[in-house]
Amino acid sequence: MPPPLVNKKPRNESTVKDKTGTLDDPLKFLDQDYQELRKSCITNKKRFVDDKFLPDSSSIDPKKKLELDLDQIKWLRPSKIVADPQLIVQGVSRFDYSQGSYLGNCWFLASVGALTFKKDVMDQVMPADQSFGKDYAGIFHFRFWRFGKWTEVVIDDKLPTINGELVFVLSKTSNEFWPALLEKAYAKVCGSYADMHAGYVSEALLDFTGGIHVCFELEKPAIDLWSLMDRAAKTKALMACGSHQGVSSDLRLDLTLTDIIILI
Repeated sequence: MPPPLVNKKPRNESTVKDKTGTLDDPLKFLDQDYQELRKSCITNKKRFVDDKFLPDSSSIDPKKKLELDLDQIKWLRPSKIVADPQLIVQGVSRFDYSQGSYLGNCWFLASVGALTFKKDVMDQVMPADQSFGKDYAGIFHFRFWRFGKWTEVVIDDKLPTINGELVFVLSKTSNEFWPALLEKAYAKVCGSYADMHAGYVSEALLDFTGGIHVCFELEKPAIDLWSLMDRAAKTKALMACGSHQGVSSDLRLDLTLTDIIILI
């Protein structure tokens, strides 16, 4: 006797899986198509200005949560900050950047640091088909995992500065701008830079990979934690750590490691 046809698809239903939301065909955040926008800018000899994430206070701190004088902010393209801007200088590294003074997004930057160990994953988030060189049009794109789908986020390269210096993430090589542009793209997804203030490393790692995470609290560590970390490293899993803020108002002090996060 043949099995019942309960799970058989109707004849008129397509058997081809929907590929929208994959790395090859990501969703378009706010319906912005990178290729079309870039082509239009090049054709019209204009540099892109993002009307969905405007270079003004609404993109930084609309609810005035940060201790930041927004009147001092001037949005500049990298070419107005340095003479020879580059997206990447001699590869990406966790040592390329440092946290800015106004925004508590160390959780995001720690996740970025983990990301730099995996070039293939980094290339998923920050496509290699962009630079400040040939056909530069002031437009960049990044990809994040949102609600079970890969999503492409388009930004212009206007960055908030005070007295010619970047306000948020700082590059240790003055003409390297991938950290600031990645941070801006993530801020756009969040709603504003201020909306990145405080978060969890696991959240950003999920957005970078679509993977699942396991968190180990070091107050009650697993007996075989070192073995687990060793196996995770051998299987090329992303790993990061977190800590709670201490009693000091200085975020650089009183930091005791409390969590290990492994992303599978």
